[in-house]
Amino acid sequence: QVQLVESGGGLVQPGGSLRLSCAASGGIFNVMGWYRQAPGKQRELVANIARGGSTIYGDSVKGRFTISRDYSKNTVYLQMNSLKFEDTAVYYCSAEDWVRRDYWGQGTQVTVSS
Repeated sequence: QVQLVESGGGLVQPGGSLRLSCAASGGIFNVMGWYRQAPGKQRELVANIARGGSTIYGDSVKGRFTISRDYSKNTVYLQMNSLKFEDTAVYYCSAEDWVRRDYWGQGTQVTVSS
């Protein structure tokens, strides 16, 4: 059974940093990444990373967020710097296996507020 367990969300002031972690179990994944959904908005891609190391970032986070992956721990990280009010959302970990089945974590809240 595949499980994705996120951690690291919380409350941070504008300009601050947070690091999200997502530990996967029960499978081997090609692509892992992060999506987010703010109230009243559609879920959007934040960043993903393929097993070969290639990355994709959403336009709104380029230059501020960095995705990385520890293959030995089957874990993906999202380092978020220079956080803005508009980064406030529930962040979801995602994973795609080699037959393109998608899996999702339960979500972790990130709130940017002064």
